[in-house]
Amino acid sequence: MNITLREKKVFFASDFHLGAPDDQSSKQREKKIIRWLNEIENEAEAIFLVGDIFDFWFEYEKVVPKGFIRFLGKIADLREKGIPIFFFTGNHDLWMNDYFTQELGIPVFHHPIEVVIANKKFLVGHGDGLGPGDEHYKFLKKIFTNPFCQWLFKWLHPDLGVRLAHKWSKNSRITNLQKNENEFKGDDEWLWAYCKQVEKNRHFDYYIFGHRHLPLDLPVGHTARYFNLGEWVNQYTYGVFDGNTFEIKTLEP
Repeated sequence: MNITLREKKVFFASDFHLGAPDDQSSKQREKKIIRWLNEIENEAEAIFLVGDIFDFWFEYEKVVPKGFIRFLGKIADLREKGIPIFFFTGNHDLWMNDYFTQELGIPVFHHPIEVVIANKKFLVGHGDGLGPGDEHYKFLKKIFTNPFCQWLFKWLHPDLGVRLAHKWSKNSRITNLQKNENEFKGDDEWLWAYCKQVEKNRHFDYYIFGHRHLPLDLPVGHTARYFNLGEWVNQYTYGVFDGNTFEIKTLEP
């Protein structure tokens, strides 16, 4: 994929976790997200939404989760105006199929992808299951992404399936401040370690990931950098590339 900047910018955001921890706070966050999208609309060459945009998403054959209508309406409006949007699944919304592609013209990616923007090479993805460690989650992800397990889940009535999913989600890092990993872990930053391992074999100028819930800007080798986009439950951070530099910014309150 190659994106040419015409005096505009490319924006990146992840971990909105719409739907968590409750409807009221989620709707307030949804309004902030729409305000941000309104603010960047005129200067956006493209927008990358890098996973865990929803705290839970499952596409039944004829049903998608209730809610998020303001957000869905806004990204539909952006697509109608010709702004490309690229959507990545995360560990909370990995059960996405073709609804966004068919209804909104938004491609959905389930793995990191390589992108060239203004002649700079990017590796972009959510980040879950990458790097060393976290074997427990990697095992669970194999179950969650197994086609047979997904087939079994779809036979649950949506009211029951969504209720079970939200109950599971209440134990996640983003909805439980006591488990929110907001401290830099040094050499134990596993996504940073993943980027350094990739860089040994193939060069990228920028590594852009979410999932970690902590905004980060770290060197990878001599000329590359790893950026983590943070999250929108507590921090409201996002990334922007203007053709020369990549920055992590915060939505003003």
